[in-house]
Amino acid sequence: MKAIRIGLLPRIIIAIILGITFGQFLPEALVRIFVTINGLFGEFLSFIIPLIILALVSVAIAEIGNKAGRILLITVAIAYGATIVAGFLSYAMGISLFPSMIEQGALKSIDASSGALTPYFKVSIPPAMGVMTALILAFVLGLGMASIGSVSLKGACSDFKDIITKTIGAVIIPLLPLYIFGIFLDMTYSGKVFEILSVFVKIIGLIFLLHIGLLIFQYCIAGLVVKRNPFRLLSTMMPAYFTALGTQSSAATIPVSLEQSKRNGVADDVAGFVIPLCATIHLSGSTLKIVACSLALMMMLGMPIEFGSFSGFILMLGVTMVAAPGVPGGAIMACLGILQSMLGFDEAAQALMIALYIAMDSFGTACNVTGDGAIALVVNRIMGREPASSAQK
Repeated sequence: MKAIRIGLLPRIIIAIILGITFGQFLPEALVRIFVTINGLFGEFLSFIIPLIILALVSVAIAEIGNKAGRILLITVAIAYGATIVAGFLSYAMGISLFPSMIEQGALKSIDASSGALTPYFKVSIPPAMGVMTALILAFVLGLGMASIGSVSLKGACSDFKDIITKTIGAVIIPLLPLYIFGIFLDMTYSGKVFEILSVFVKIIGLIFLLHIGLLIFQYCIAGLVVKRNPFRLLSTMMPAYFTALGTQSSAATIPVSLEQSKRNGVADDVAGFVIPLCATIHLSGSTLKIVACSLALMMMLGMPIEFGSFSGFILMLGVTMVAAPGVPGGAIMACLGILQSMLGFDEAAQALMIALYIAMDSFGTACNVTGDGAIALVVNRIMGREPASSAQK
């Protein structure tokens, strides 16, 4: 008999439910065991985050840089621009709507009360380098490897990337439910978890609506460029949307996105280049979600929110998202470093961010891949290509 496989999102939901349930009656001694486990896992996360950035970003830049041609530059520019626009749109909507939904500083008391439960012991695991050091080094290595056409160094970096990706997929992601369980266990014991969940539900609903609005905006732009009905173009891409909703994987949706883009009139060779590339570099849905979630949590934690610092965060997020590994929850793992270094997220805030992000992981992925079709339409128009033979008239 085949073992039943439970996806990451259901495991996270189960962990939250169990954390809330057990947190209401477990004695302090048992709760402290999970606080200790979370402390150890948090130290490991702090250690691995700079390595994730170094390994993934350096190889991503090197691989993109090795390709050449006008179509690459156009696609990368449009994809990055779409990602940045999504980030600033999310910020504008969050600043406008969240204050009426979120109590400013609602989590301050939770931090104070949860701090009363200390771990039984701590193990310090200092990171090998700082987050910004890792990011700059990744840029230097990536651009350098692309410039000189390095084979040996790129091979070593690719092996390092495989090791880090394997660590994420085999260690970090499987342990996340236990980590989330410990966080919600601690918060329930502290007595404020239901206040947090009520806000989480509102944020999730609003971000879903923002995703839909973003797709309509993207296809209105594409419709203006190609002079076609944007809603018909968007409806043609719906099979890709629902495929991504079920698989939670941009890579697994590529065949469907490719076929539907051709049905929208994108030339075969353009679709064959743009769709797989955008599955890696275009993450407007994920960026929208990360910006909205981080903004909401900063309000709940009473952290100062400045447009200047958030602008830098969004611009850097657009680059970091390119390196997101192809595993569920990989995007949030890739951006933990800049959440920490640029927005000041501590371990508790990062844990809440992970839980909130993964609760909507499939929606972000679906928005990403559906938006790829809009980018393919624009690139096809700029390149002056004839529509695919399977295009809908």
